[in-house]
Amino acid sequence: MKILWTPWRMEYILGPKPEDCLLCTKQQDPKEKDRENYILHRGATCYIMLNFFPYTNGHMMVAPYQHVASLEGLDDKSLYEIMALTRASVAALNKAFSPAGFNIGMNLGKVAGAGIADHLHIHVVPRWQGDVSFMSVLAETRLIAEALDVSYDKLLPILTQEVSHIR
Repeated sequence: MKILWTPWRMEYILGPKPEDCLLCTKQQDPKEKDRENYILHRGATCYIMLNFFPYTNGHMMVAPYQHVASLEGLDDKSLYEIMALTRASVAALNKAFSPAGFNIGMNLGKVAGAGIADHLHIHVVPRWQGDVSFMSVLAETRLIAEALDVSYDKLLPILTQEVSHIR
């Protein structure tokens, strides 16, 4: 029998769930805490961060600073920037991880699967052939091969280059 260790998941499973919006509290922290919060980029109206509990390596989230639950609540500048940062995220992930494809999407509302229903965000999830193994299907467990700190360090310089042209 093989044993697969994912001890960082226990913190999420058993840990206290914040009452405040995670997407608001992380981006309101000082910029000096960006690495600790896995914030890769701060734009004018939106930002990019790694998901603390990813589905795959490099799983990013792009979110507006504004606490809104629906696309209708975003102003045009935020709507443009969230999509431009999503495009930059895909480009950076392609360079850093060479995935075979992506899942990109939003879960709008609790019934749609949103873990943070009151603050919309876009998930950018790189995918590889065979990345969903028997573990996901039978044991409801995902295997993440790279630590978040390593992914952060790999993506930061690449993403910085990708967002440099966004206005």
